[in-house]
Amino acid sequence: MKVKYFAWVRERVGKAEETIEPPATVRTVEELIAWLSAQSEAYAYAFEKPKVIRAAIDHAHAKPDTAIAGAREIAFFPPMTGG
Repeated sequence: MKVKYFAWVRERVGKAEETIEPPATVRTVEELIAWLSAQSEAYAYAFEKPKVIRAAIDHAHAKPDTAIAGAREIAFFPPMTGG
């Protein structure tokens, strides 16, 4: 699946997007964040406060317990503010 990172998540990870293949045991957005966090210090830093990270699966907002099976694209971004 393709993973995209936006705003300070992108800055901390050090890339805008990548293609990954998480293990079959990673089934939800929350589990994906935990798995990514374990990959390197940069990911751990980017996801150090997982409750503030927002996610979208195939352009639709997703909650932490949303299943990622079949997702083509998952995006991670910080909370947005309007103005």
